Amino acid sequence: MRSSLKKGFQAGIQTTWTLGKVIFPITLIVSLLQYTPVLGWITKLITPIMGIFGLSGEAAIPLVIGNFLNLYAGIGAILSLDLTVKEVFILALMLSFSHNLLIESTVAAKVGLKIWIILLVRLGLAFGSAIVVNLVWQGGSEMAQYGFVSNTAVIPNGWLEIIGLSVQKAGLGVIQLALIVIPLMIVIQCLKDFGVLTVFTRWMAPVTRLLGMKENTSMTLVAGLTIGLAFGAGVMIKAVEEDNVSHKDLTLAFIFLVACHAVVEDTLVFIPLGIPVLPLLIIRLTVAITLTIIIAAIWRKLEAAPNRKEASYEN
Repeated sequence: MRSSLKKGFQAGIQTTWTLGKVIFPITLIVSLLQYTPVLGWITKLITPIMGIFGLSGEAAIPLVIGNFLNLYAGIGAILSLDLTVKEVFILALMLSFSHNLLIESTVAAKVGLKIWIILLVRLGLAFGSAIVVNLVWQGGSEMAQYGFVSNTAVIPNGWLEIIGLSVQKAGLGVIQLALIVIPLMIVIQCLKDFGVLTVFTRWMAPVTRLLGMKENTSMTLVAGLTIGLAFGAGVMIKAVEEDNVSHKDLTLAFIFLVACHAVVEDTLVFIPLGIPVLPLLIIRLTVAITLTIIIAAIWRKLEAAPNRKEASYEN
């Protein structure tokens, strides 16, 4: 037992250091950008195309903030705007697929994936789903009624306070990561040493096979589904190192998870916006499952093609 605790703690520290080197500087940079004209320029740049998604120009504000920061920042921006139920639902759907892009995409690269693939999938799902909902849903024209949510923020006075708050935010991000990752690694190590993970992998086998992956991808899927990409990346890194998860299975797992990671938390946070969250959850799960199965099928066909050619040459 003591050996399991020690190994888990060491793995947690190592993973926190690996991910902290990504999370701290990016959080610091983005936090500083909030107090510069940069985000405003980006917002103005995309405002003219918002009508394609059924959104007004001002809806670009939470979209930009949510993608550069996180869901909570995006929701805070939504609360400051007068939007229809349909607009809020479309924004929630888009932000579910693409939020916190800089950190989560860079973390994905640490696991061994190409950043451009993650960005392409996440932005493609966000834009595509918004266009479809806008075309299909004819209702939702009434004004959204927000719940009781505090939207207060500390306004720093001068660049010294801005830098201080940004460093504090970045540091707290790493501390939060450590508080989640280290205990999680200890628990996983204990479960692994006592053989519980072997049983769990067998339980998850039908799900992973349905999605075109091998059973050893189960911990990667569960980590991403429950605690998200950024915090779940620690488990994913260990899975690649210790469980011999293939590049193909890892790619398929991430494609599934970018559509519905942290699926419970990221759905419940939209309740105060006064939109139906069950359809939001159903859309995310349906898109994730369908997209992963399709890509897995295409991948299998591409892998089988050279074998068929070799067999034809031999005949």
